[in-house]
Amino acid sequence: MPEQPDLDAYIAALRPLILNRTLTTFELLNPFVLRSVEPPPEALGGCAVVSLRRIGKRIAVSFDADLFVVIHLMIAGRLLWRGPADKAPGRIALCALQFETGRLILTEAGTRRRASVHIESGENALARHDPGGAEVTAIRLEEFARRLHLRNRTLKRALTDPHVFAGIGNAYSDEILHAARLSPVLLTDRLDDDQVSRLFQACRTTLCDWTTRLTARFTKKFPGPGDVTAFREDFTVHGRFGLPCPACGKPVQRIRYAENETNYCAECQNNGIVLADRSLSRLLKDDWPRNIDEWSSA
Repeated sequence: MPEQPDLDAYIAALRPLILNRTLTTFELLNPFVLRSVEPPPEALGGCAVVSLRRIGKRIAVSFDADLFVVIHLMIAGRLLWRGPADKAPGRIALCALQFETGRLILTEAGTRRRASVHIESGENALARHDPGGAEVTAIRLEEFARRLHLRNRTLKRALTDPHVFAGIGNAYSDEILHAARLSPVLLTDRLDDDQVSRLFQACRTTLCDWTTRLTARFTKKFPGPGDVTAFREDFTVHGRFGLPCPACGKPVQRIRYAENETNYCAECQNNGIVLADRSLSRLLKDDWPRNIDEWSSA
């Protein structure tokens, strides 16, 4: 699922293309994607884009007449920019916002339709799409610590809870925790002040750095579907299972669950101890490596 850096870079790339431009047509290509009924899509015709913003992991396009299009990409949703006469790309196209200068097309790969669009009228209706998580780059350390300790849970769960922090998901939480040298399963109640401060700085540095890097790429050329991804070659640990950690050289580890996995460096983040993978460790039982040296020699 695209996270804060990707979404902020998307918005930066969209501003010069659609800001102050008038929407001629909202084209619904797959009825399932539209999750609201009032106001209807026809109400957007002839309205101009006045601003773009991110709400958590959603993109909100604001039009005059106090109307909003709220786009939630979920896991496989992506945005394409095409010429005004270009056709939408087959069955993956869900809807298109037609401007005189081009078409903004929402697509979704695969057969599971999770991406969504809402059309809302007024700021009060728009506010319902905000889960309430704080923007880490906009709060102070004290507020970060308060939110972190709202519940005793693992750091991975705390960072990715949209009601606590905004825009952080599976990929960037792995990168943040590696930068902070903290285990993903460390409980929030066990953090000391130094660890909280390290985590706060790692959040801000990681998110700001990647937002800057992606914005520079996306504003030169509007991203294609493969440019917005949770698996980047220059990540330190996320999606790099078995590859050497850039800090210590030991192989990156993972914990797999449901449709996601957590990647981490046992040496840098967990005192060399390999965390149990729910499926593989149960299979191997006593043969499961307990530390990174056993893992490397296995």
